[in-house]
Amino acid sequence: MKTTVDIPDDELADAMKFTRAKTKREAILTAITEFNRRRRMAELVKHAGSSTTFLTAAELQELRRKE
Repeated sequence: MKTTVDIPDDELADAMKFTRAKTKREAILTAITEFNRRRRMAELVKHAGSSTTFLTAAELQELRRKE
């Protein structure tokens, strides 16, 4: 999809430098992808340690033997 966006030149130059992108499109796509990945990870972190069904080491070894 084509979209017109006014991005400050210095910010775009930094994005191209940090992503090592050869084109503006590549830099923007990389930045958006990285942003989304970080937000998904942040959402997962909210759930860390909230499980009530932990396996013991022995149970985990038993499951691995069955595979």
